[in-house]
Amino acid sequence: MGGATDRPTYEAVCSGQTGHAEAVRITFDSGVISYRDLLEIFFAIHDPTTLNRQGNDRGTQYRSAIFYHSPVQRQIAEQVISMLTEQTRYRDPIVTQVVPATEWYEAEAYHQEYFKRNPFQGYCQYVVGPKVAKFRREHADRLKA
Repeated sequence: MGGATDRPTYEAVCSGQTGHAEAVRITFDSGVISYRDLLEIFFAIHDPTTLNRQGNDRGTQYRSAIFYHSPVQRQIAEQVISMLTEQTRYRDPIVTQVVPATEWYEAEAYHQEYFKRNPFQGYCQYVVGPKVAKFRREHADRLKA
């Protein structure tokens, strides 16, 4: 999401030349979980202080970004960032972008459920696995039975 190329391939996004960010689209029921709660989980499971980087992945396609769909979502995202900044939750400044949602491009089929299908792949074991474990540890009450 967030780039200039129409219907980019995964390889094109990985090149860093399209302007897109790898993103996750979340559909949620606000009667079950609030947008603010989702944002607090988002900030808890990744590093929002590294510009254009997540772990060993580097480039604008790995930037920390919140793509909002309404002025209310934008306001809530900015409030959460302000709150985290005031609490000095992170040693370094939060660099997460808060930008309007643009066209969503679904990743190719081989990327769907990637972690579930490739649990022993190196990236999954050393990067994704610890994030999933942290989420399960810190937000067990949010998991479906």
